[in-house]
Amino acid sequence: MLAEITGNIGVGLAGLGAAIGVGLTAGKAAEAIGRNPGAFGQIFTLGILGMAFAEGLAIMVYFVVSK
Repeated sequence: MLAEITGNIGVGLAGLGAAIGVGLTAGKAAEAIGRNPGAFGQIFTLGILGMAFAEGLAIMVYFVVSK
């Protein structure tokens, strides 16, 4: 039973880390676009990539830890 609780805590922390990473990425991207609207395309692309990597890592942790 203790092993199940420990695994759930790890998955929860991974989800929390991903949510924080996505939030920071989106906030900084919006800030950067506000400062330099001409670079919208490049900033948007990098922001989306950063968010995808953060979420992808959380999904990988979910599948590795849950096994």
